[in-house]
This record gives sequence, structure tokens and C-alpha cells, in this order.
Amino acid sequence: MNIKYILLFAAIAFAISKPGNLIASTGEFTGYIATEMRLFPESPASSQQGDGQVSLSIQPEYFKDWDEGKQSFTFVPYIRLDSMDSQRTHWDIRELTWVKVGENWEVRAGLRKLFWGVAESQHLVDVINQTDLVDSLDGEEKLGQPMVNVSFMGDNGTLDLFLLPYFRERTFPGEKARLRTGLYIDTDQAQYESGAEKEHIDWAVRWFQSLGDWDVGLSHFSGTSRSPTFNMGTDSDGNSVLVPYYALMEQTGIDLQATKGAWLWKLEAITQRSQGDRHQALTGGFEYTFVGVFDSAADMGLISEYLYDDRGESAPTPMESDLMVGMRLALNDEASTDFLVGASIDVNQQNFNVSLEGSRRIKEDWKLSIEGRIFIDPPKEDPIYSMRRDSFVQLELARYF
Repeated sequence: MNIKYILLFAAIAFAISKPGNLIASTGEFTGYIATEMRLFPESPASSQQGDGQVSLSIQPEYFKDWDEGKQSFTFVPYIRLDSMDSQRTHWDIRELTWVKVGENWEVRAGLRKLFWGVAESQHLVDVINQTDLVDSLDGEEKLGQPMVNVSFMGDNGTLDLFLLPYFRERTFPGEKARLRTGLYIDTDQAQYESGAEKEHIDWAVRWFQSLGDWDVGLSHFSGTSRSPTFNMGTDSDGNSVLVPYYALMEQTGIDLQATKGAWLWKLEAITQRSQGDRHQALTGGFEYTFVGVFDSAADMGLISEYLYDDRGESAPTPMESDLMVGMRLALNDEASTDFLVGASIDVNQQNFNVSLEGSRRIKEDWKLSIEGRIFIDPPKEDPIYSMRRDSFVQLELARYF
């Protein structure tokens, strides 16, 4: 295990163990430490891979404001140590941001994480941050993105302008990892359409407004695509590998959410041009919530979404014509217990995958989470075929401070 990660983790852990230190005393210091265990019931497809893995993660957060709250600074480092995957052992700065607030404007500069979108199953319009794929398979974890963001707020909505001066490459599992592609993805050979590579300056703009029951977002992004395609290549030993290729793209998107009583209607749609081709994709559906089910305090939501990509089976995503159905259960108890069960069904291939997420707070400072994925007979042409033996269950215990 790389010594720099051990030393960094030790330094952060020492700082946390000293609540009276200077940093904590001059600002707000929060965060968590978590241990995670993944178990894979089936034997791996490759002899290099193991049957289980344990990891340790830590994400402290420091916040300080001044000038009567008109200026603030946030610092959120992150580190994970993993027993199986050397690529999953990594660190990142999720946020390192200065904020200045005016009467009807805000300026944010530094590394930030932000989220666009409303859908449950995938987030088509969410294109600012790069996905930290080694940290979580569902794509919800993101790397910090260097940016300057200026926001203008008024009666006609909020207008956000973004300048993105540096590109972050996607993380991918290592050779010994489960949940990886059949051929190893060699990130050291990453290729770019732009001659400026990581230094290409991207930009984006987004307008958001709440109109009665409707929340409306319109966005446009111009720059290096966060989702690479792959070319065949060879490593230094002559083995075949996949080489990430990051093309330039233009994407215009819309996200809509309507709250109509117990109904929540959602839509994300994009049109994207890259390498001379243009395609369209959308994700849309609903969530209906039953309040106080079984004469209890619990709420149960039924979710259904349809995912479409007009490139069909040539799309680099497995979700080109899929139906997602799920159920969300919130017990509304003192421990904030909740569960989400979903199934993604490929309409054309007739195969499906099942996911489970749940969490429960233990006392005030501890949280127990469970996650599971089941891959059921994906066809050979499906991008997740290489994970056919990688169904897993994951437990995480986190201590918040």
C-alpha cells in the first residue's frame, strides 16, 4: 500500500482526535470515518480477483465564514484505503471553495461538487463533475472540479455561469478488482481530442426557476466529455488493454420536476454533439408516495422511469432502452431508517439487474448502511457482461463527528 496514503490518513485522523485544535476552534469541523466490507457470493471471472474486500474511508469538512456571513471557505478532503484494489486506494479534494455573496449575486472559486438533475436511475444533465467510479458503482460519487462560478438571482430565476479550467479523468477499477471491464482500462495512456488535453478550458451555463408546482432547469455545456469512449491498445508487456478517449462535446439539456400532490413527475433530456455526430437521450418517470402505510408513520414511494438513447445498442451505455421500477420506504423513525429497492430491465435484451440501498442511524453519531447489486444473465454484447459474476452485498459503518 502506498505510504503517502497511510501518512495522509494518519495526519487527518490525528487532527480529528484533537477537537480543541486551532482549525476546529476557528471554524466548524465535521465529517465522518467509515469502514466498508464487500462480499461477492460467486467466484470471480479472473484468478487475479478476490472474493471480498475491506476498505476504510474518511471525509472531514472544515467550514469558516466571516464578513457577517457574506464570505466563506470550505475544505473537504477525502481518502479511501482498500484491501483489494490499488486503484480504489486513492485520495481527492472534494471541495476547496471560497464564496462571496452579494445582494443578488454569488461568486464561488476553487474545487467544487455540484449536482444537476431530478431522475432516480441516471443523471443525463449532470455533466460538470467527473465520476469517481472506483468509489461507487452507481456513479453518484464525484471528483472535485476546478471552477469559477458566478450566480445571478432574481424574480426570473437563477442564472449560473461556469468557467472550468482543468479536466479530471475518470477513475477505473484496477486489474485485481471486481466490478471491472473484461479488458483492463489503462488510464496512463488516456487520449484526448483536444491538443490542450487536461488544460482545455470548458464552460457551462444553467438557468433554474421554480414556477408553481414546477422546477425547471435549462443547461448547456461545451468542453471535454466526462464520459470516455475506449480504443484498443497494448500495455508495456504487450497485453491488450482499453485506452480511454476523451472527446470534445456540446450538450444542451433540460430537467423538469412537477409536484402534484402525492405524485412527483420527473424528466431529464439532452441533445449532444460529439465527433461530428449528434444523439438524443432522455430519462423520465414518476414517484407516487403512500403516506402513513399500514396505519404507521412510514411512507412508501413507488418509482418508475424509462431510459432511452437513440443510438440503440451502439450506445456506450447499457441503458439505451430500459425500464426502472423501484420502491422507496422511509420509516420516519428516530433512527431515520430508509430502504430503496430497484430493478433495471432491458426492454430489448429482456435481462435485468437488481439494486438495494438502505441505512439506519445508530444513536447520534453512527450510521449503518447496506448496498447490494445482482446482475442477472447479461448478454455478451451488454457492457456489464464482464460483471456477470460480480453480484455483491456491501455493509458500511460510519462514525460522524
